[in-house]
Amino acid sequence: MKVIAIEEHMLPHDIVASAGIDLGSRAGARAEQLDDLGADRLKIMDDAGIDVQVLSALGYFVQDLAPSESVRWSAELNDRLAAAVAAHPDRFRAFASLPMTEPDAAVDELVRCVEELGFVGAMIHGQTRGVFLDHPSVRPILAAAARLDVPIYLHPAPPPAVVQEAYFSGLPDAAAACLATSGWGWHSECGMHVLRMVVAGVFEELPDLKIIVGHMGEGLPFHLERIEAMLSPVVTGQTLTVAETLRRNLFLTTSGYNYDAPLLCALAAFGVDRVMFSVDHPFGSSAQATAHLASAPVGAADREKIAHGNAEALLRL
Repeated sequence: MKVIAIEEHMLPHDIVASAGIDLGSRAGARAEQLDDLGADRLKIMDDAGIDVQVLSALGYFVQDLAPSESVRWSAELNDRLAAAVAAHPDRFRAFASLPMTEPDAAVDELVRCVEELGFVGAMIHGQTRGVFLDHPSVRPILAAAARLDVPIYLHPAPPPAVVQEAYFSGLPDAAAACLATSGWGWHSECGMHVLRMVVAGVFEELPDLKIIVGHMGEGLPFHLERIEAMLSPVVTGQTLTVAETLRRNLFLTTSGYNYDAPLLCALAAFGVDRVMFSVDHPFGSSAQATAHLASAPVGAADREKIAHGNAEALLRL
């Protein structure tokens, strides 16, 4: 069975140093694996039975930089991604990193990456300096993605300082950091981010826009019927209900969730055609992820769709 993993991160050492980026403890512990785009990464893929990784920069470090710096380093990251794909065209594809503090430049960079470098979409990491993707200033970026017919992968990012203070202060440092990010906060904020886009009418304006979220849907499958019952009646003037909009415009990946219950919930809520495999390398285990894919309680045809078929269709691989 062919396996395509589509949330697989990189961040080169020299760019980290030159851009003055502080990786922090979590990403810093994975610095060597983030830097590697060669033999060691390919061995991890081979050992786990992964045929293709869709690479993405761990770009929130660059996304929040001052506009000129974000433009510079986003382009450099994308050039590195393009070089990795060129070196191993049968093993890698790439999502673009975008300078979100400079929307016009972000549009230009997305067009360059898709039309000139052959990228399959872009990855955006949460809000940027308090600006969510429903803000009018970001609309040209989303419109460009819809026009180019490529998806945007909406990845979580650390919370802004005001949220950090309000929700996660007064707790032990390590526990607070985890609670704010991978232990809970990332997932609830990313799910809320998608709902903001629905409520603000982004998908009403751009019905062809495709958004991907990881971590088995960032809680949205579990809450979908409650969202439909409570939120849809007050979201007026749109063609579709909230759940209908999500089922039309949203795709999910399995990144970091190697468990039957959330997979079955995602499949029940969104259908098998909306679920794709990913690992979250190097923060997730490729071997564990493919082992769960092989053993998950789904039929052979559905397993093939999750493993590679849906990604091939969406990303035109």
